Amino acid sequence: MHLIHTLRHAVLALIAVFALAAAPALAQAPEAAKSATTIVENPYGIEALWAQGDFVSKGTLVILAIMSIGSWYIGIVKLLEQTRLLKEGKEARDEFWKAPSIDDGARKLGEDSAFRYLAEEGIKSATHHEGSMTDSIDLSTWIGMSMQRAYDEISDRLQGGLAFLATVGSTAPFVGLFGTVWGIYHALTAIGISGQASIDKVAGPVGEALIMTALGLAVAVPAVLAYNWLVRRNKTALAQVRHFSSELHMVLLAGGKKGVRG
Repeated sequence: MHLIHTLRHAVLALIAVFALAAAPALAQAPEAAKSATTIVENPYGIEALWAQGDFVSKGTLVILAIMSIGSWYIGIVKLLEQTRLLKEGKEARDEFWKAPSIDDGARKLGEDSAFRYLAEEGIKSATHHEGSMTDSIDLSTWIGMSMQRAYDEISDRLQGGLAFLATVGSTAPFVGLFGTVWGIYHALTAIGISGQASIDKVAGPVGEALIMTALGLAVAVPAVLAYNWLVRRNKTALAQVRHFSSELHMVLLAGGKKGVRG
């Protein structure tokens, strides 16, 4: 029994010695792990691509950047234009048709309002119909032509820039694909020069290729979504303009010059 107690005390003493010896190493392990995580950096990111890439890679990045900036700028500008036009449509419904005459209704609208522009063009067509070469055209046709011309100008202005979004949405993936092919070409060149397909030889060019693919999709997807959304909003806004133009045409035609104060 005395021997068993002696062995047990000896084992406990050895465990205590090992624990004291391992304590400093265990205390330094988290610090070493922390320093290792802060020192390691990604050598194949976009910064490395710009610093180590050739003029083709940099040119592809610049083109994608221009496409992205242009898409966001046009998308925000067209959204503001559509919002303003929809607000002007509500203002025309609430203010214009309550006025005693078309002249008074037009003056109640904003100076830059598209609906005021339509009203002014309708007034001009009704008041300048007689006593000129347009006498041979009946009043209804002449007013309709004037209103249609004004509507087309508003529509063209509202749809301006959407072609750029459609172009970016359809071409940006191919621009990124071009960068991908160029990166794979550099990977194959590195393998041929070194004579071995080690990971350190191909990681950079393959990473460049993958980055180009991702950037092409990142530029194209927002452009396509913005184009489809803005086209739908354009239809809503132009429908209000078209309805206002048709109603104004009928008022001018039914009242003739009675609705216009000369």
